[in-house]
Amino acid sequence: MKYFFSEHVFKRMAERNISPNIIKDIIRKGMVIKEYPNDTPYPSRLILGYDGNRPIHVVSAYDHNDDIEYIITVYEPDTQLWTSDFTKRRS
Repeated sequence: MKYFFSEHVFKRMAERNISPNIIKDIIRKGMVIKEYPNDTPYPSRLILGYDGNRPIHVVSAYDHNDDIEYIITVYEPDTQLWTSDFTKRRS
């Protein structure tokens, strides 16, 4: 699989001190907590993973035809907006 990191994602990664290897690891081993099957041009999903004890959300879309994972954004979930296990947004 190939990974595509946009300029936007590289900026967010630098701001948030998240490396490409952490993101790849989260995509491979993390838990999909939300799927967006109607996103275009490819269905996307929100994945929860950890860098040590630090929770990280990765939003990515996978192009099955070309075997490319498009990284849309990455961030550390805010405890005010997410449940304590970081899997659901608070109401």
